[in-house]
Amino acid sequence: MRKRMLYETAAVALLCGLFLSGCKEEKADPKAEAPTPVKVEHEQDVNAVQVDHPEQFPLFTAVEHVSTSQLVVNGVVSPDISRTVPVISLAVGRVVEIKARLGDTVKKGQVLLRVQSADMSGAFSDYRKALADEQLSRTQLERSKLLYDKGAISLNDLQIAQDTEDKAKTDVENTGAKIHVLGGNLAHADTVVDIHAPISGVITDQQVTNAAGVQGLASPNPFTISDLSNVWILCDVYENDLINVHIGDTAEIRMNAYPDRVFTGRISNVGPILDPSLRTAKVRIEVKNPGLIKVGMFVSATLHGVKKETHTAIKATAILHMHDRDWVYVPDGDKRFWRTEVVAGNSLPDGMQEILSGLKPGQQVVLNALVTQNTVEQ
Repeated sequence: MRKRMLYETAAVALLCGLFLSGCKEEKADPKAEAPTPVKVEHEQDVNAVQVDHPEQFPLFTAVEHVSTSQLVVNGVVSPDISRTVPVISLAVGRVVEIKARLGDTVKKGQVLLRVQSADMSGAFSDYRKALADEQLSRTQLERSKLLYDKGAISLNDLQIAQDTEDKAKTDVENTGAKIHVLGGNLAHADTVVDIHAPISGVITDQQVTNAAGVQGLASPNPFTISDLSNVWILCDVYENDLINVHIGDTAEIRMNAYPDRVFTGRISNVGPILDPSLRTAKVRIEVKNPGLIKVGMFVSATLHGVKKETHTAIKATAILHMHDRDWVYVPDGDKRFWRTEVVAGNSLPDGMQEILSGLKPGQQVVLNALVTQNTVEQ
């Protein structure tokens, strides 16, 4: 009886457990057990500006602006090589006097230095000997002509005398020319040679001092004179920009020393060889020098191409400079303006500004972008 009661109790407990587990399985809901979905909130576009009274912001219609292509590069002033002449002394000797210095402005024919030369002494000696020989041969020729007329000598003797005279004249001419080449004067025999300036200009290099030795063509040139009435601007242009650079294009030159002056030049050469490290080519600009441009000055050159380009122009007040970028406000109807990024170009007359991209002619923009921005931030 006791065992029977135990079996019945166990059976009842087992049935209750099965019943309870069945109830739990029926109540389980997969949707309820899934994670709660994330709700995404879209933030308002910061470039969209909503205003209550758009009539308070006057508009300006962008216009078309035609200009040539431009490229701004840096360069250095150099002398015009075709106008740079070395001063040389063919006479070998010692410098006894220097009459000019580096940086001096000299005139053509001006004495720059004096050289005492043994070459000149030898040249005058040869010249005097040639003069004496020529005088003797001339006298002998005159005597031979007289004797030939009287039948005292033959025609052959007369011809020999004439040949001797001709050779003597040639020696006189050659020795005199040598003195001229060395820088001497036939009318004034002197062992000191005056070295003159071959052209007018500025002494841009000096390689001689007092009491120095001069070895003719074997030694460095004592002076170098440059005519700076025209100078070169040598600019470095990257290979990606060379397509916009052409010989004959004009260039505007600006210098830190003269911020209010603009000099005009012309591109005369585009270097055929690139710098292997910088990947740039030398572009040469020829500029007429009014006397203000100094050799070695750094310049900024704006190269203007011949190809016409069409851009947009608006009032400069319509551009907002913010975060190193340029922006304009474009009306979008329904009391809203869009802040649009643009790329500004050069300043134009009458308070206008060139726009390279971001805006087309005919579009309207807010005339005063700064006022609009201040209104938005309030």
